[in-house]
Amino acid sequence: MELFAALISITFMDLILSGDNAVVIALASRNLPSNQRKKAVIWGAAGAVGLRVLLTTVAAMLLQIPYMQFFGGIALLWIAVKLLAGEKEDETKVKEASNFWEAIRVIMIADAIMSLDNVLAVAGIAQGNIPLLLFGLGLSIPLVVFGSQFFLKLMDRFPVLIYVGAAILGWTAGEMVASDGSLGVYLHDYALIIKVVFTVGVIGLGYWLKSRHAAVPTAEAEKTSA
Repeated sequence: MELFAALISITFMDLILSGDNAVVIALASRNLPSNQRKKAVIWGAAGAVGLRVLLTTVAAMLLQIPYMQFFGGIALLWIAVKLLAGEKEDETKVKEASNFWEAIRVIMIADAIMSLDNVLAVAGIAQGNIPLLLFGLGLSIPLVVFGSQFFLKLMDRFPVLIYVGAAILGWTAGEMVASDGSLGVYLHDYALIIKVVFTVGVIGLGYWLKSRHAAVPTAEAEKTSA
């Protein structure tokens, strides 16, 4: 049952966190001739696969170091809050490539930077389970190349999916903190409480920040009209 829950969680995280990567790929390759664009996406994504494998392997190894799983959980908690609050990198800052090889380089670098949240989420959920890590990596690549735009539209239509994803990240962050190799001895008895507090905290803080961000343009518009 735990394995099935982990598979579902990793799938959901890949769906939610891979969307911006697909946008980056589209932006980086959009100035190329149409006959090169598809090749750039495929080869760029292939290079990104290698970097993701390396990043995920390193993340999984680091999480075995004392206290690193605790701090990884805190980092994942903040990622969950930012996801719900709607804080995204400005995609317009992505450099548009003027030739084929430059497009591949831009795609690989941008994907590596923007995949850190995905890598940490998958590594945290997998808890050192190599088959689960490979499943998460294998699933994320086709989603980035082919499916993310569809799921971005789906999340726009059903915003509750973002809340579900943020809740899963919050729960995973709590589990990482409570099961840390060094601090877990003291926190194990409070594991359920920690996971519930993290989950509720993510939803509450994320919702508050989202509402606050939405209120700023409204206030500026009122000042302008006045």
